[in-house]
Amino acid sequence: MEWSSLHDQELRRRAVKAAAERDVAGLLELSKAYLVHRGQNSLHTSPHTFKAYSIGIKQFLEYAGTNGISLLRPTQREMQQYVAYLLHIGRTPATVQLKVMAATSLYRALSWAGAVDTDPFADIIIPKDLTPGLVKRPPYTQDEVDTVIEKAGLQDRVLILLLCHAALRISEALTLTWDDIDVERRRIHIRQGKGRKWRVVAMSTSMARALKAFQKAAPETPADARRTTPSRAIFSYSHTTTARYHLKKVFEAAGVKFRGFHPGRKFAGTRLLRQVKDIARVAEHLGHASVETTRKGYANYDIDDLKNELSHW
Repeated sequence: MEWSSLHDQELRRRAVKAAAERDVAGLLELSKAYLVHRGQNSLHTSPHTFKAYSIGIKQFLEYAGTNGISLLRPTQREMQQYVAYLLHIGRTPATVQLKVMAATSLYRALSWAGAVDTDPFADIIIPKDLTPGLVKRPPYTQDEVDTVIEKAGLQDRVLILLLCHAALRISEALTLTWDDIDVERRRIHIRQGKGRKWRVVAMSTSMARALKAFQKAAPETPADARRTTPSRAIFSYSHTTTARYHLKKVFEAAGVKFRGFHPGRKFAGTRLLRQVKDIARVAEHLGHASVETTRKGYANYDIDDLKNELSHW
């Protein structure tokens, strides 16, 4: 509100001053103001997006300062060199794309404020990563999921099933409340999805059983507490760091390497796609805005499906 309420001349003056002085905090606030008021999702821009863009902008500003790049008079050659630098230090093309998006948001904010009139990232070339995502970051296997579920306590089992059966993102799972759960009709209402989209996800039978047992075991919330917090959180923790700590212990006990939360979501997507063979229905279950996202990230997982045919060669 502070940035957007300024008159045009004052907005430009402050933006130019922040860029000239490499005021990191000021440039981050300017970028946030732009995303809120002119970004694609406006006020619905997620905290995750703000965090990712802030990290990317800080990294770009550090690079620009080290290499003497003028923030107010950048060249496309310098920006292409930034891409080359990121690739040189081992960043994947997908990561480079995210870093460039963050830096681009900074220049869109500066343009919105009238501090610059060009987009130095407009024609930047980022090489494509030709290795499929499922090869680089494969899903958990059926045996791994079964083994971990067997070793997990009730709360951790529910979280694993939400990731590996309902295909929820970890942020979606940790914000669930009992008001979002309809065990009788086997439905989960996602109210804090990516892009703040709502959707309804079907439960598996084993998930419904686990949720029913977990709800029965959960301590009853006092009536006065329900009046102040009508929506009761399912999990005793709400931060991804805590969830990672708990699941990592379960995976270690099961003798399975913990590779993060997303391989569970990929497990659900690839298994469901093999079963229903309808990519549109799978995309709906995953909450993808585009079927193409599902096609790129979850289709054609059986990369070694010819091994039986080749076994007698």
